[in-house]
Amino acid sequence: MDDQAFAEWLATRAGAALTGLRASQGFADPAALKNAGDKASHDLMVAELARWRPEDAVLSEEHADSRQAWSSGEQPPRLTADRVWIIDPLDGTREFSEEGRTDWAVHVALWERTAGPDGGLTAGAVGMPARTGADGAPLVLGTGLPTPTGVDGPIRIAVSRTRPPAFVSTLIEQIGGQAVPMGSAGVKVCAVVTGEVDAYVHAGGQYEWDSAAPVAVALGAGMHASRIDGSPLRYNRTDPLLPDLLVCRPELAEQLLAAIARCQ
Repeated sequence: MDDQAFAEWLATRAGAALTGLRASQGFADPAALKNAGDKASHDLMVAELARWRPEDAVLSEEHADSRQAWSSGEQPPRLTADRVWIIDPLDGTREFSEEGRTDWAVHVALWERTAGPDGGLTAGAVGMPARTGADGAPLVLGTGLPTPTGVDGPIRIAVSRTRPPAFVSTLIEQIGGQAVPMGSAGVKVCAVVTGEVDAYVHAGGQYEWDSAAPVAVALGAGMHASRIDGSPLRYNRTDPLLPDLLVCRPELAEQLLAAIARCQ
């Protein structure tokens, strides 16, 4: 498989494992289900990457040192690697542990050093195992999707259902928009790609694995993706903290960036 097909396959495999775990373990102990989901998906994904892409480095949310900001001293292999898989084995653990919720996801992205001056994302997939596509199979979005049709009515902005940015209510009031709360960063970005919403705005804390795969999918569909100040999103950095982002339809980027700036 090429890298894009592999990313979609891996997201599908991990998603199937998570769906099975949810069915077998049930929802009586949400904390235990969250922990089991994180571990099961991480273990599966890391094992498959070691089997099929053994020369590549991996950055996973579930690595013990994943949140460490590295200095110029001892560093993980990913910082000198040419290819790094950035994965979030379970994005939206809260939603995963709540019966009936479908807004949780699996993220798989590939960063390559040769894809630009700072490297870049070259493959990405977001699996949404609790949702189905037109063929009835669990939904997995990859790159190269068509751009949805234009905005009709108020600008719909996906926001965190539990941690919306403090300024977002002001932003929505300024532009006459509509907030659409949902879980999982991947689900929110994919909602932009599919036309369910027009934008996703986040600030206040994320890491590279929260946005890498969704951003790869969004860019592949012709969407705008940046920090909320308009600067580029960069991956495989010494500090994996990447606390904010804007993903939106390209024709809305200038308007939204200007409105966000006024709200800061």
